[in-house]
Amino acid sequence: MSEKKWYAVYTRVRWEKKVAEVLTKKNIENYCPLNKVQRQWADRKKTILEPLFKSYVFVRTTEKEHVQLKSTDGVISLVHWLRKPAIIKDLEIDMIRKFLNEHSNVSLEKTDVNVDSLVRVVNGPLMNHEGRVVAVKSKTVKIVLPSLGFIMSAEVETGRIEIIRDSGVYYERRSNTKMV
Repeated sequence: MSEKKWYAVYTRVRWEKKVAEVLTKKNIENYCPLNKVQRQWADRKKTILEPLFKSYVFVRTTEKEHVQLKSTDGVISLVHWLRKPAIIKDLEIDMIRKFLNEHSNVSLEKTDVNVDSLVRVVNGPLMNHEGRVVAVKSKTVKIVLPSLGFIMSAEVETGRIEIIRDSGVYYERRSNTKMV
């Protein structure tokens, strides 16, 4: 028997929860990441659960079960990479679950750049400088999901972080001068 792996299925628009429900009834392990989001109506605020990845549901199956997936109502196709069904790493599914358990109002940002990618600045004060991409931004935590090509981000209070090692180098914001 071949090993079960995580894959992503592309669903009809706004069918993520329905597809996950049908897959569960078919005994196909699936995960539809739901994001806790505050919505404001004229008379009230309400926290709702909406799919984090629009038109995607993750499934843990063998390749033999792909035919059964394709015949599921609401499933359009498996997501492919280099003409083969794209395999999602267990670690990335675990990161999504953990991130959504710890944060609400999570947002997604499409990216073609991965952490540690070597890049060159093409305009601005640091034009032509090269460096490696790092996930650092004011009060934002970012987790990169390389095989999905997304960055998840959520606001995190600075009091909830700890500096493990200080490089001793920082940039003064106003003058853009490097301080050592």
